[in-house]
Amino acid sequence: MIFPVVMAGGTGSRLWPLSRDLMPKQFLKLNGQQTMLQATIGRLEGLDCSAPLVICNEEHRFIAAEQLRQIHQLDHNIILEPVGRNTAPAIALAAFTAVKKAQDPLLLVLAADHVIAQNDYFQTAVRQATVLAEQGLLVTFGIVPVSPETGYGYIRRASKLNEQFSAYKVGQFVEKPKREVAEQYLASGDYYWNSGMFMFRASVYLQQLKQFRPDIYAACELAMGEVNPDLDFIRVNSDAFLACPDDSVDYAVMEKTDAAVVVPLDAGWSDVGSWSSLWDISPKDLQDNVHQGDVLSVNSTGNFVLAETCLVATVGLENTVVVQTKDAVLVAAKDQVQNVKAVVQQLKAAERNEHKVHREVYRPWGHYDSIDSGARYQVKRICVKPGEKLSIQMHHHRAEHWIVVSGTAKVTVDGKESLLAENQSIYIPLGAVHALENPGKIPLELIEVQSGAYLGEDDIVRFSDRYGRV
Repeated sequence: MIFPVVMAGGTGSRLWPLSRDLMPKQFLKLNGQQTMLQATIGRLEGLDCSAPLVICNEEHRFIAAEQLRQIHQLDHNIILEPVGRNTAPAIALAAFTAVKKAQDPLLLVLAADHVIAQNDYFQTAVRQATVLAEQGLLVTFGIVPVSPETGYGYIRRASKLNEQFSAYKVGQFVEKPKREVAEQYLASGDYYWNSGMFMFRASVYLQQLKQFRPDIYAACELAMGEVNPDLDFIRVNSDAFLACPDDSVDYAVMEKTDAAVVVPLDAGWSDVGSWSSLWDISPKDLQDNVHQGDVLSVNSTGNFVLAETCLVATVGLENTVVVQTKDAVLVAAKDQVQNVKAVVQQLKAAERNEHKVHREVYRPWGHYDSIDSGARYQVKRICVKPGEKLSIQMHHHRAEHWIVVSGTAKVTVDGKESLLAENQSIYIPLGAVHALENPGKIPLELIEVQSGAYLGEDDIVRFSDRYGRV
């Protein structure tokens, strides 16, 4: 049986303003009705797979859990990294976990933020890789290149394994090349894009890691020696993992081993690394425009326009990216979108929040949208899922008014419970210990008006929380 390992870290800064630190691209619906994480797992349907193991950052845990729950794949199967340490340690954590869960399974290591258009070709390559991995080989998937890309690393193939398989020994891993070198790679036919997808037996990877990077192996073994289960999450020993060196699986293992093989994959692959690459893979109108949302176009060609919450109109625009969200608008020449990350760097330097979080923020109990703010006040629209409850908490610097828009709210203020229906409201004084719960069968929506000297999210003192955030 194949044990899928889905790596869901990273921030995707080149897809700002849609991708943010707290809602990166792997959790967004960029290419269909499912998020990229959900589509990655859905791609496995039809293969002999166990439930996937997802590796993500601590701050993304509730988003990942909710998205797995939506596709019925949530089963105490999310490893939380205390800090990012690159792919070699992440895969090691998965391998140790897999050996505990099963008898030395085959790991299929996937990235959560890739698009693959032709799923049947992908599954054919996986089945072929399965046979090779069972023989103790370490398989990487090489994307058959369609252009001389300079943004990808490359894999040079060596001799063919045998006539039975379309697979080759790995000759060399190559860093991102200059344009003229990439053109030579494409013309030779001996090079593939490095996809960052792998298949190998868990014990084989651990043995190879122990041989070539014993320091990483030891740190990850120690981190997995003290695991704390928390809801649907697997928490490793933080101190041990913090001491782990940072390295990629390519550098740590694949470039050093003599057991690396590459299986070509020609399945419409994209890592969706920029707005232009998303334009490349999206359906276009007769003017080569890609429109998402409420968009009007007059004499405009070759554009990517995304309107999240309002009408966006273009007139006489060519080869341009326009992305509108609730709190930001990006306008960029399509051939300059690689520099979007420079905007993110400026936002960080200015200590602004637009790189970190959307106006709409997801929590394990639901979500809220900060719809207005000013001096000493802030207005939020809050949605609480049926059966969920916010933490028992208090604030030092603000009071709150809650007005129920729809559903039923169970509110506790200083030990006194009240049940509020539509159009009813309640006042939460400064310093009052309070909690909000949705006891009903439909979502609870309410408007919250905060007033006070300080309205930051860090002015929350939690006394009890079912999601372990105390």
